[in-house]
Amino acid sequence: MMELQQSLDRLKERIEGGMPSEFVGIMHQATRDLEASGIGDGILKARDKAPSFKLPNQKGELISSEEILAKGPLVITFYRGVWCPYCNTDLAYLKRYKEELDAKGATLFSISPQTQENNQQIVDGQKLNYDLLSDKGNAVAESFGLRWEMVDPLKSLYANKFRISLPDYNGEDSWTLPVPARFIIGQDGVIKYAEYSIDYTKRPNPDVLVSKLESIKN
Repeated sequence: MMELQQSLDRLKERIEGGMPSEFVGIMHQATRDLEASGIGDGILKARDKAPSFKLPNQKGELISSEEILAKGPLVITFYRGVWCPYCNTDLAYLKRYKEELDAKGATLFSISPQTQENNQQIVDGQKLNYDLLSDKGNAVAESFGLRWEMVDPLKSLYANKFRISLPDYNGEDSWTLPVPARFIIGQDGVIKYAEYSIDYTKRPNPDVLVSKLESIKN
């Protein structure tokens, strides 16, 4: 089976290869600017206390992190939205490891700022076997240190050239997104594993989540 990063590299080559170099330059510079902003310093790490949350899934059912943790570890991933092919690829790879995560007693959720309807679209389209949670305004993402605001020229590129309007997808006007990230939270509410990808085209294979769960002791 092809590793996730191999799939993402091929996807990037195909997407950016068919795009004007000016657009690619804007996207790459925005990633460099976000990295230089120091956002990584504020993202929660292993051994930090995880914020608790209650968020609706794609069906509108309210999911409580505290209730889930009473049963076992929690695996959460933050992704950008249905419009992001890299995130969709990531979600599809996560699906392959759901049974192994279940076998370790863990519950998997993915979190994005988009509406429940758009989350349902991904669940249906990719036949996902786990729930997607709606984090309006990236409030929970912010509590994990992941929230950032898209500004020009990237914002104009998305809105005017790509025809991707974050307010339309997310149901609010902030033009904010989460840095893609994954966390394993132990039943004691402490983060046991954390990783993030400021460069959204770079993500570790999900099998690392299975191996990390094996070493967790609450």
